[in-house]
Amino acid sequence: MPGMVVFGRRWGIASDDLVFPGSFELFVRVLWWIGTMILFTYHKGNFDCNGGGVLHTFLVGLMVVLALIILSLCATVYVSAQGTITNPGPRRSIPALIYLRAILYIPELVWACLGAMWVSEDSKGCDPATVGAVISAVIASWIILLFTGLGVVFVFDPLGNPHPQHSAMEPLGVRDQQSTEGTQFLSTARSLAVKVWESRLRLLCCCLPQDESHRAAFSSIAQLVGGFFSDTDLVPSDIAAGLALLHQEQDKMEQSRDPDIMVDHSPSSPIGEDLETELEKAAHCMQFAAAAYGWPMYIYSNPLTGPCKLSGDCCRSREAEYDIVGGDHLGCHFSSILQSTGLQYRDFIYVSFHNQIYEIPFYVALDHKREAVLVAVRGTLSLKDVLTDLSAECENLPIEGVLGSCYAHKGMCQAAGYIYKKLVNDGILNQAFTIAPEYKLVITGHSLGAGTASLLAILLRNSFPTLQCYSFSPPGGLLSKALADYSKDFVVSVVLGKDLVPRDPDRRTHLCLPS
Repeated sequence: MPGMVVFGRRWGIASDDLVFPGSFELFVRVLWWIGTMILFTYHKGNFDCNGGGVLHTFLVGLMVVLALIILSLCATVYVSAQGTITNPGPRRSIPALIYLRAILYIPELVWACLGAMWVSEDSKGCDPATVGAVISAVIASWIILLFTGLGVVFVFDPLGNPHPQHSAMEPLGVRDQQSTEGTQFLSTARSLAVKVWESRLRLLCCCLPQDESHRAAFSSIAQLVGGFFSDTDLVPSDIAAGLALLHQEQDKMEQSRDPDIMVDHSPSSPIGEDLETELEKAAHCMQFAAAAYGWPMYIYSNPLTGPCKLSGDCCRSREAEYDIVGGDHLGCHFSSILQSTGLQYRDFIYVSFHNQIYEIPFYVALDHKREAVLVAVRGTLSLKDVLTDLSAECENLPIEGVLGSCYAHKGMCQAAGYIYKKLVNDGILNQAFTIAPEYKLVITGHSLGAGTASLLAILLRNSFPTLQCYSFSPPGGLLSKALADYSKDFVVSVVLGKDLVPRDPDRRTHLCLPS
């Protein structure tokens, strides 16, 4: 579906993407109009307080403006729902409706200013409930205008060509003469696109520190996203629709073919261990991977009893425990880990909830049940983690003894390097194996934590040849083929049903479980 052309530019939104946002705004506007009508009816013929005439004008004008906006939204939602992805013809009137809706923002802005003036100057002596209702209307107007402005910033493409030119067949000599100029123009366009995306990311992440590491991450993500969308007429809904259609096609293929041959063991399992034993190990490790999320996951898993169990621990002083726990000032995260894993305080070697871009929380504990030194890495839980996820460029990860191109996901590679330095340089693993020298090393994690755990296992493999890694829903595109083949003997990926995130050409072992 091509991007919508409005105001002389091709936008990053299609004409069929306005149904749900338009319906939501329509619902809000209808409730707003009903409330204004009730307020006007209540005061009808009784606008005798200070500024009563202004209030009467404000309410009448607001109802008229809201009515016009509601009509324009109804038309927009209806037209946007017409046609199909491949047949946008029935939606050709959407640009005209967008122009109409843009014009209606002008009287809405004027009325928001009028309401603010009445509240600040002429509302003395009026019914407090009326004043509160007008204040609510003014605040709602400004909020909608603000979010509209933010939406325009994120979907407006200042470089969007309203008439994308398809390269025609030209004589070879002409193409050669224009190649240098065309290459330079394309490079300039992509540089501008990267700057646009970088500005959007900075605006979206304005609450984060604008230090060097974050600026580097914004630049990396902007280059990736800008390069993907710069020379294609794609909008995000196209990708979502493509994934949905691909899912349907996969379902059809699965229903029409014979069942796959079931294996009774995992390729990464030691000889003699069956698949059931491997699954039991994976289920055991999953408890530790989930526990790494701290109290949010514990409360989500135990909505009735969780808050009561954690409330006492979160308020209790734990000064003696801060020699192993970092970044958890109230102790809620560590308390939830104790509750989730069933381990004792003495079983933990190191616990860190320090969270920055490329630096994610993890903990190291002694799992006496499985006789393992266990390293659990947390998945995505913060905006900084999202930036680590989105830093998806390839980064070189040379590993001794691996032939071929060794590349990995940049953000997770950086995160794995951060944890590796903590474990090795700070002597955390040495401390653990000094206490339990006969134990083996096990690494686990979910989502972002799974990808980081897999890369951490690769980094530690030469030093700990018997280590095992259980990664739950690792992101797709994590490793190059050479690294994937290298890791298949010690990394087990557990994928639930048709989970979209891990579906990739990765060659590591996948235990596909039914959803």
